[in-house]
Amino acid sequence: MRPIASGRNGEYRPTALAFLVLLWIALAVAFGVLVTLIVTIIVEGQGQFTARLFTEYPASSPERAGARPAILGSVWVIGTTAVLTIPLGIAAAVHLEEFADKKHWLNRLVELNVQNLAAVPSIVYGLLALAFLTMMGVRDKNIVIAGALALSLLILPVIIIATREALRSVPAEIRQGSLALGATPWQTVWRQTLPASVPGISTGAILALSRAFGEAAPLLVLGALVFVSFDPNGLLSGYTTLPIQIFNWTGRPQDGFHQLAAATSVLLLVVLIAMNIVAILIRNRFQKRW
Repeated sequence: MRPIASGRNGEYRPTALAFLVLLWIALAVAFGVLVTLIVTIIVEGQGQFTARLFTEYPASSPERAGARPAILGSVWVIGTTAVLTIPLGIAAAVHLEEFADKKHWLNRLVELNVQNLAAVPSIVYGLLALAFLTMMGVRDKNIVIAGALALSLLILPVIIIATREALRSVPAEIRQGSLALGATPWQTVWRQTLPASVPGISTGAILALSRAFGEAAPLLVLGALVFVSFDPNGLLSGYTTLPIQIFNWTGRPQDGFHQLAAATSVLLLVVLIAMNIVAILIRNRFQKRW
């Protein structure tokens, strides 16, 4: 089978040109649909994007409803997820990349499973968390710590993979120089490799948390509340999040709730874009060119 393009003018061959045209058409259609969706949401929700959205509680009337519990619930759940996942993910990645025997069958099996788990649908992690909490005898599963557990399972493989890639980007000469000066392997990792990997680790962690921030399926499996009229105040408190609140409002028949859902979607989109911008800024500001 001949390659699509070869030689000095291979890019002008009919097959290569046809593939390039199809690629650009697919990108244009996808981008057009995305822009149309975003513009539609902004136009529909702009009337409801007021201070009431941030200060009021859900209500039976769209004129009095707000998303305050969902905003606070998202902060609680994502904050707890970060505390549970980031240290564990970094520690696991450091062990697998720096200390584990890569030829041992058990370590190879763990690496294979980590790579596969990163592509598992999010609802599967909700079912896994539900089974674990049931096995532990937890009756009330719609609490902050339970939601954070499900989201932690979701993003842990992503953080491990991102951290390992960041560690691999550090040249071997850095490690060898540190060991040659008498540092132990752990001192080398703690004082040389990890600090040099911070930009990549931070970027991967923020992007993973942004994915968790927009997830609703695992939390709905755990029975997360769709109508909350109080502020979450702890790990054992009931909660709702922005995606769940959007899901609730879009199921209401009144147009006012649909407008609230659109305004909340804009808020969610702004937060996700801001998290991605922070990740890009950290990478560009602190990334080293070896």
